[in-house]
Amino acid sequence: MPSRTPPRYVPTLTEVVKAAGETRAPAEAGLSQDQLIQRVMQRVDLTLERRLREAIAATVLEQTRSIAPVLRQEIEEVVRETVTQAFADELAAARRR
Repeated sequence: MPSRTPPRYVPTLTEVVKAAGETRAPAEAGLSQDQLIQRVMQRVDLTLERRLREAIAATVLEQTRSIAPVLRQEIEEVVRETVTQAFADELAAARRR
């Protein structure tokens, strides 16, 4: 069987194919182990920070939703007591006049 030469646009197993727009430096670029660890840790830090922020925001929202009815009831009671006291004070002041 004669060997066929593939068309020019088909990559062969000996070629490195990069995605469109990919600009990563090859591993042979000379990163030391310490530099690689530092870069990985930076990526981990950024990802952890973002995910922790999201988790905290979700937790705060959940807690706010769970205590909202209790807060609403407390606020309603305080407003009712304050208005009642204000009316009582005004009626007492009007009787003294």
